[in-house]
Amino acid sequence: MNLKSVLLTTVVTVFTVSSVLAQANILNAKSPEEIGVRTAEQKAIDNDKPLEYGYVDDRDILFAKMTWERINLDERANFPLYYPVDTNNIGNNRRSLYDVLMKSIKDGRIKNIYDDSYFTTKRTLKDIEGALSKIDTTEYGIEQLNAGEELSDEYIDRRDITAAEIVEYRVKGLWYFDKRHSEMKYRLLGIAPVAPDIYTIDDENPDLVPLFWVFFPDAREVLHEAKAFNNANSAIPHSFDHLLNSRRFQGYIYKEENVQGDRQVNEYISDNALMQLLESERIKTKIRDFELDMWTY
Repeated sequence: MNLKSVLLTTVVTVFTVSSVLAQANILNAKSPEEIGVRTAEQKAIDNDKPLEYGYVDDRDILFAKMTWERINLDERANFPLYYPVDTNNIGNNRRSLYDVLMKSIKDGRIKNIYDDSYFTTKRTLKDIEGALSKIDTTEYGIEQLNAGEELSDEYIDRRDITAAEIVEYRVKGLWYFDKRHSEMKYRLLGIAPVAPDIYTIDDENPDLVPLFWVFFPDAREVLHEAKAFNNANSAIPHSFDHLLNSRRFQGYIYKEENVQGDRQVNEYISDNALMQLLESERIKTKIRDFELDMWTY
């Protein structure tokens, strides 16, 4: 095969993959119902699956460090994880990461959720419903009950945690040096949406709580099917699986595994946000320097 044929094959492959990743059939649809419906030919060539993790033998891990990070959704780099928060006027192919996780949990596609980042205690959807919503009775409703009347629906206040209330994500991952490939790598292990406590949500400084933890490898299939918006080229959206695995987010370390029971940075550097950020950078630098030091003689 000559060079011209190779280049032609590459270009055709790129555009074929792009058409699969984009909103399918949008240029060929004769009606709105045909948008997003792939043809039989597209399905036949589709091999759109999460990239499998290679097997890593424990003996090949020369160095490892577990870290926990916060992904602040106020930062522009993290907007693809947050938006859209209002789904009333947008297509079904656009959903925020929180909506994808919650829908998959309700549908049973993500079967296991956990209480903490160590994945020791399993939770169910029923277990976390108390953290996702609250129902209260107004003063007029209380007066109705005191008068022996039936409580009217208009006097019942229901508050739900939605995608708009998600403030940040917390992720747990392992940095490790693979001596077989002589490379520092990162493996994402867990992710948790964080929102204000439902009972302090209207306070000036509400408490932030992780709603649940998901073991990331267990959710990869779901996150690969869901697409995040690509601001550079909307024809080729990134899957949430690719976005998180490739670390296309801005996070800072708030905890590392250590001899003091994996204490958090704010436990030994308190009331000083700048120094906490500098400590996060120090931990990152220490991890990166290990790989650099391997090549220093």
